[in-house]
Amino acid sequence: MKIVTSLSFQGQCREAFDFYARVLGGKVTAAYPFGEGPADMQVDPKYKDWLMHCWLEVGDQALMGADIPPEFGPNIDKPKNGFDVTFHTEDLAEARRVFDALSDGGKVGMAFGETFWSPGYGSLTDKFGIPWMVSTTPGQNWSPSAAS
Repeated sequence: MKIVTSLSFQGQCREAFDFYARVLGGKVTAAYPFGEGPADMQVDPKYKDWLMHCWLEVGDQALMGADIPPEFGPNIDKPKNGFDVTFHTEDLAEARRVFDALSDGGKVGMAFGETFWSPGYGSLTDKFGIPWMVSTTPGQNWSPSAAS
């Protein structure tokens, strides 16, 4: 079994998933535009290149996404809230790299740094409006510095 987060966009799904594939070292394995749907599927021609389904494999994990026309998602233009995509790694340098890449062009919520629970943690909203948390899993012998 796998539980997968599905992300919604407004015409940027392909760009976002190509970006996530580069940053996370994954591979987009499916990207189906509305224009390639069944002949009887009615879609406004302006959405023909938007993706109705996209799938990104990253190791044994995955993200799913789609571009949502406003008539199907009346709140699609509102900020995303109530969830975060979370990246976990035991490698502090890798966590920092991913945080820096995802935050480029976005907005940092909590700067990446040591916390009382992690050697490196930060939160951000990326340039596509998707909220992320990047967290370093502490090793067995890790303990926070006095400054945390």
